[in-house]
Amino acid sequence: MKIIRFFSFCFAWLLPIVASTEGKPPNFVVIFCDDLGYADLGCFGAKQIKTPNIDRMAAEGMRLTSFYSTCSVCSPSRSSLLTGCYPRRVNMHVNDRNLCVLFPADKKGLNPEETTIAETLKAKDYATICVGKWHVGDHPSFLPHKQGFDSYFGIPYSNDMNRKEVPLPLLRNEKVIESPVDQPMLTPRYTKEVVNFIYKNKDKP
Repeated sequence: MKIIRFFSFCFAWLLPIVASTEGKPPNFVVIFCDDLGYADLGCFGAKQIKTPNIDRMAAEGMRLTSFYSTCSVCSPSRSSLLTGCYPRRVNMHVNDRNLCVLFPADKKGLNPEETTIAETLKAKDYATICVGKWHVGDHPSFLPHKQGFDSYFGIPYSNDMNRKEVPLPLLRNEKVIESPVDQPMLTPRYTKEVVNFIYKNKDKP
């Protein structure tokens, strides 16, 4: 079974372009971040911010240098990454109140009938995991394991959407395992989850 690691923290999503010596499809990591400027990484020219680990991944993998973002905010841009479609095409350009991002308990989410990157790769025998911020629907029918991912560990929407009436939960698949989530510990917990996944599947394919 080939492996995809799909990681999101802050949002960072995980799925390393690894060179294949046997002609097999490569395993790879996709990191998708909120509020990250183009030149906030050393591999894209940052001088003051040090990102040695990501720089190494870029040097040993693939760096995309010519591209457009379909939207500047969370939910629409995520729907595009998942489906390859413009947000309006998959009805993710606005929420129920005509705002650009989804909020807790919004009825809307990415339609499970849309084909996602996880479903496409699953058909090619990849194993998939989504770790981090999801933000394309927090109802059970919209969560990652309903969108082609084998498993999910993360928060269903933005970390600043943490209110007394709607505490920010930490989910494993669709089960709430902590509410409110201990935010200062999220990054190390995400990292541990992803590293465990990588080691567990290191001999695949």
